[in-house]
Amino acid sequence: MPLTTVESEINGRVFRIEVAVGAQVDEGEALIILESMKMEIPVEAPAAGRVTDILVAIEAEVAEGQPLVVLET
Repeated sequence: MPLTTVESEINGRVFRIEVAVGAQVDEGEALIILESMKMEIPVEAPAAGRVTDILVAIEAEVAEGQPLVVLET
């Protein structure tokens, strides 16, 4: 199965991680919640699949384009 790397679309901070490694997710499901400028922005799964890796931790600062989660789709 192909792997899909989900990247951050903004600069921000990891506020919450909504999934765990091994979890099955649906397209559009929130994987991570980022905080930027006092707003919570969900990072959603681009396709259904299984979470194979989480590349960030809570409170981590992330940059636009930074890989956050790897999905097996």
